[in-house]
Amino acid sequence: MPLIHQSSYANYPKWLFNGHLETIVPSIFRKIEGVNYFRERISTPDEDFLDLDWSRVGSDSLLVISHGLEGSSERHYAKALAKLFNQQGIDALAWNNRSCSGEMNKGPILYHHGATYDLDTVLQHVENKHAYQSIYLVGISMGGAQTLKYLGEKGLELNSKIKKAAVYSTPCNLPDSAATLRWKKNSFYKKRFLEKLKAKMKVKGQQYPDLVDLELLEQVQDFDTFDTHFTAKLHGFKDANDFYHGVSADRHMPTIQIPTLIINALNDPLLYDRCFPVKIAEKSTNIFLEMPKRGGHTGFQVKGQEFTWAEMRFLDFLLKDAQ
Repeated sequence: MPLIHQSSYANYPKWLFNGHLETIVPSIFRKIEGVNYFRERISTPDEDFLDLDWSRVGSDSLLVISHGLEGSSERHYAKALAKLFNQQGIDALAWNNRSCSGEMNKGPILYHHGATYDLDTVLQHVENKHAYQSIYLVGISMGGAQTLKYLGEKGLELNSKIKKAAVYSTPCNLPDSAATLRWKKNSFYKKRFLEKLKAKMKVKGQQYPDLVDLELLEQVQDFDTFDTHFTAKLHGFKDANDFYHGVSADRHMPTIQIPTLIINALNDPLLYDRCFPVKIAEKSTNIFLEMPKRGGHTGFQVKGQEFTWAEMRFLDFLLKDAQ
């Protein structure tokens, strides 16, 4: 029962005194210098493309980083993990979900929390083109959900080179995470995500006029409407609820077969109830669940340090121990 009851997160900046500040301040102001990616474009089985950003140091081990909703390889958390693991002699690969690399993808679909088919394409490419001996998967927020779902789907058939995984600020249960965007106190996050996604959907509608109702898109003010009429429609689901339940990671987590760390802060404004999968962790020998009281959503800053506590925790878990 690998529940970690006493989190080691400490020495956080006192002025970040609630989950919203811990979430918003790093998202806007944190910068990571010194990461110079090499970009590789690969094809998907449905004749689209994915952009992979590499930071190599000549290792036989690789860290694969999956970013969050409307994020990319350029986000501070992706660059920080690449830099931190490069310093430890580990190559890093931050892959970009469709439409997230700075160029709209070609196909009719975009991406979502359950888009493990694209993560699988990335990992198949790594296996076919590179001779890594050890691979570690990490994910942040949505990327964490993709990672957990992928590991559960693969189960015993997972590539044996994939040794461990770690995720943080992860909506393990998508219906409960989606519910937080209906709360008035989270209107900032709802507006920010919705504006970005509507802008992308407008471009997709210009590519595929028969698939996207641009007039309806202009009227959308909430995620239930957006996900019912656009996300669900494009990706083969009946409506928003069918989509949320259909792609939720916790449906697959019980079959994860490798040591996997989940860090979710109890004051994360975008996580609720079943996003803290205590019962699943209690029954698993592979899921290590750590729930710090502080940290916000993709926060976890430490006073005077370049790297966050969560990033250092990933390093310890993946390379040094299983706790």
